Amino acid sequence: MTDRLTTGDAAPDFTLTSDTEEQVSLSDLRGKKVILYFYPAAMTPGCTTQACDFSESLDSLRGAGYEVLGVSKDAPAKLAKFRERDQLTLTLLSDQDLAVHRAYGAYGTKKLYGKEVEGVIRSTFVIDEDGNVELAQYNVKATGHVAKLRRDLGLD
Repeated sequence: MTDRLTTGDAAPDFTLTSDTEEQVSLSDLRGKKVILYFYPAAMTPGCTTQACDFSESLDSLRGAGYEVLGVSKDAPAKLAKFRERDQLTLTLLSDQDLAVHRAYGAYGTKKLYGKEVEGVIRSTFVIDEDGNVELAQYNVKATGHVAKLRRDLGLD
């Protein structure tokens, strides 16, 4: 399993294709705070709940200086359907080869219904304006995560 990131680590840079077929690089967002979250699969119940929660909070998060990026292994076309179906307003990124997931420690061995399996570890990272990890959260819950994150960031 890839080592997990902790506060103060340099956030691994990446360039991924978005749901609108644009290339998005973390380095292009220097000077902004970024909330980067990894989720298992578009259009599944938990991932839909989490994405809708981020979309509903997006204006206030942006108002506080945060950009939000969601990352999954889904193809850009599936992400576009997800965005359209659920009227999502955040940027969704495709990491089909899981390289970025692995760089962030968001893919590996996890427990699912009592069994150990290889898969996406639902994780969220807050990256500061200089590209360093301000907060790393692994094995987060889909439901209620955005509200908890807002509290952790002192936004509520």
